[in-house]
Amino acid sequence: MTPYYNEHIFEKYMEISYNWLMQYLPEPVAIDELSQILTSIGLEVESIEKAEAVKGSLEGLVIGKVLTRETHPNADKLSITTVDVGKGIILPIVCGAPNVAAGQHVVVATVGCTVHPTEGEAFQIKKAKIRGEASEGMICAEDEIGLGTGHAGIMVLPEDAPIGTLAATYFNIASADQTISIGLTPNRTDAMSHLGVARDVCAYLTHHKGNPVAVVYPEINIPAAKATLPIDISIEDAVACPRYMGITLTGVTIAPSPEWLQLKLKAIGVRPINNVVDSTNFVLHELGQPLHAFDYDTLSGHKIVVKKLEADTLFKTLDDKERKLRSEDLMICDAEKGLCIAGVFGGATSGITNNTTNIFLESAYFDAKTIRRTSMHHGLRTDAATHFEKGVDMNMVPLALNRAVQLILEHAGGQVASEVKDIYPTPLAPRKITASYKFISTLCGKEFAPEITDNILKTLGFIKTAQDGDTFEVLVPTNKVDVTQAADLAEEVLRIDGLDNVPIGNSISMSLNKRPEPLSRKWKEKIANHLCHIGMNEIITNSITNSKYYPEHSQMVKMLNNLSSELDVMRPELMESGLEVLAYNINRKQQDLMLFELGNVYAQSEIGKYTQTAKLGIWITGNTHAQQWQGKAVNSSIYTAKGIVTQLLAISGIAKYQEATTDKGIEWKRGKIVLAKALTVDTTRLKEFDIKQAVYYIEADIQNWVDAAETVKIKYSELPKFPAMKRDLALVVDKKVTYDQVAKIAQSQKWDAYKGFELFDVFESEKLGADKKSLALSFTFQLNERTLTDEEVEEMIQKLIQQFEKEIGASIRL
Repeated sequence: MTPYYNEHIFEKYMEISYNWLMQYLPEPVAIDELSQILTSIGLEVESIEKAEAVKGSLEGLVIGKVLTRETHPNADKLSITTVDVGKGIILPIVCGAPNVAAGQHVVVATVGCTVHPTEGEAFQIKKAKIRGEASEGMICAEDEIGLGTGHAGIMVLPEDAPIGTLAATYFNIASADQTISIGLTPNRTDAMSHLGVARDVCAYLTHHKGNPVAVVYPEINIPAAKATLPIDISIEDAVACPRYMGITLTGVTIAPSPEWLQLKLKAIGVRPINNVVDSTNFVLHELGQPLHAFDYDTLSGHKIVVKKLEADTLFKTLDDKERKLRSEDLMICDAEKGLCIAGVFGGATSGITNNTTNIFLESAYFDAKTIRRTSMHHGLRTDAATHFEKGVDMNMVPLALNRAVQLILEHAGGQVASEVKDIYPTPLAPRKITASYKFISTLCGKEFAPEITDNILKTLGFIKTAQDGDTFEVLVPTNKVDVTQAADLAEEVLRIDGLDNVPIGNSISMSLNKRPEPLSRKWKEKIANHLCHIGMNEIITNSITNSKYYPEHSQMVKMLNNLSSELDVMRPELMESGLEVLAYNINRKQQDLMLFELGNVYAQSEIGKYTQTAKLGIWITGNTHAQQWQGKAVNSSIYTAKGIVTQLLAISGIAKYQEATTDKGIEWKRGKIVLAKALTVDTTRLKEFDIKQAVYYIEADIQNWVDAAETVKIKYSELPKFPAMKRDLALVVDKKVTYDQVAKIAQSQKWDAYKGFELFDVFESEKLGADKKSLALSFTFQLNERTLTDEEVEEMIQKLIQQFEKEIGASIRL
């Protein structure tokens, strides 16, 4: 089977073959100059790499003749030879091959050249003495120079192999090519082909050299039909497919492509498949128009119908996966079934096979939005889809079809078996743009004379149809799908003149817009600074996530054009984003982590009504302190999370809040509003991310936090002059009594001298009684104006004891 359009996945950069590109220029341009031109016109060159049919291109290797051969006096398995390499040069060479003999024509690696073996590292040939005998070269085996894997002996060539001929010439090795990687911006679909790049280069040369430089288009001659393979084409959705062309060929023979075609495809990273598919791929990268070849004999009713099938129709694609179609997916069908997903990916049954003899060749224009949505939904990112979703040239459709027919007939044989079918119900009206020369100069930051603007636009295919003073009108060529307004015309002029030719002034003037800083930003920065100071790391995760994490969430915001099947919703919760980061790091042996993120979550309360809420998320796992010689490692716990929240509340000045233990963890409230919550992440949830250690999670609503913090009025007081007094109590209570109950009683006292308390020990033992535990609390008392007496402190302690005994049945452990 062969892939639909081609299987080459579109990467970050577009790759251009230097040798291939030169075919469309009237005169070659040096690679360094070309690189400067491309970058100057907005086709930034990211890298230039050598592309070779054979590594090293056999550089430095020549054909020689062995004149003499003698056994090495100091090594039975070595031979001393003299080799004629042409131009009267006779080289002494020590050879270890068992089959070397006088009179043989051989391949010789001369001194100074680098040999590239089929396997292993390259090495340089140097003058040497081997067991005391001089050697000035190497007689080569095929695996030693990358021409094969044989190593039984040296290569012995026919006697008519010309002595002194370069090995690359003798073996017809193509000269090394250079692959140019261009960082193409998404709007430049006109440059997504060799011909498109050549068009820009010619425009640049015309403008800067002063002489017209035109693109050399390939000559295309299609013979008339000599056989009959009928094909009926109809379009049921002319919006998704405004134009569809096709032709049938008969008597083709599927075989490998010629070497020159394979080399051109390999130079840009496309894997050769066979002469038919390679021809269509060649046209794609030559002209920028995707094509597809069907096995004609698999088309039911010899009919092609471009339409959309019912939703949930199952369709098996070329990769043997059964996909469930949407009602929006455009399909190429025959009289009975779907053949392929239009412009995206082929079907499992209609592709070219080694037994194919009759083909139907398609060239079409598909709506960019339709293709993009289908490609994204099914996760099928092919070269064809990438071209169609950015917009191809409507008028390139017939030229590409004819060019592909020409190549297939040349390399696969056969005959044209039908007239070209062109279904084009509503011809594309040329786009018109009105602009002014002054506007273009102003926008470019450089003064362009009207005739220069006219000439640049003309070389790019724009046709001026009217002019009224400073204002003019042009027709936009169909290959410029991104040119829609006057500003785009300015960009075209600026590109061809050279982006690096814009003058830069000696001074820059700007006005500052002074606005009050949003309160949320101030508090976010304060929170982030504190968390970083205590050793946490901030993360930034993708707001787009996987809907599978939230099977029961009913208010998710779904993506209309999701980037992939795993990135299809805006996250409704923050926790899962951090769990992905934890899993990534834990899998790489980073198990002690304290991370936080200030990010947004999203919800949809009803159709068209969305909410975005700022959240703080904190993830803690592993040890908070590593093991040292002074102490053991300290594991994180829910109390680690509690301590962090308490610190944040303190630095924010929020003192009036309620802390409560829930089934899931701890909550901090201010009235009915939840400020923050801390919980132990459920193990079931952790298994989804393949996390096998405990994780503690804190979440806070930023707006609620800001509202609470902004109500706080800061009060300043001097440090106490008099000492504080501490008293400890050990309360024996039932195990069912919670710390919250104890804390509520301790916090309810309103004495001026009472400064607070803390829990410093929990003890359980049978000696305390059945189902009993001991809670040790330390209470602090202090006055600012004098020292407290023991009697005063004791009076307050006794009142506390009475409260504990009365409300929770506590007894004092002595």
